[in-house]
Amino acid sequence: MLSGLNHITLTVVNLPRATEFYRAIGFDLHVHWATGAYLTAGTCWLCLSEGVPKPSMDYSHIAFSISEKSIAELKTVLARFAVSLWQENSSEGDSVYFYDLDGHKLEAHVGTLATRLASLKENPYQGLTWHK
Repeated sequence: MLSGLNHITLTVVNLPRATEFYRAIGFDLHVHWATGAYLTAGTCWLCLSEGVPKPSMDYSHIAFSISEKSIAELKTVLARFAVSLWQENSSEGDSVYFYDLDGHKLEAHVGTLATRLASLKENPYQGLTWHK
């Protein structure tokens, strides 16, 4: 059965510009071709695929890990690319919720599952049930 996340593919309008953006926020470019590129951040494999994006209009988003000391640098890069924020942080740990150049909802989050679960012990969500 499933053993983990393999890769994320995002459709982008302008592959060179999207590649520049993802490299600026910390991804390493491995290869690119006429309509796509493979990048990584840590063990996260990202495929950019040129086409017509149709981002979700709901809360669905992709969250990436970031260190507390890198948040300010990320905000500077986001301002340089003139991307918008889509939500203010209200959860444990510092987060920046932002759109990429094609409107995909992303988050840079300082915490981990362990820190989130620890915070839920102090401030549980309504109807929270523990399973492990």
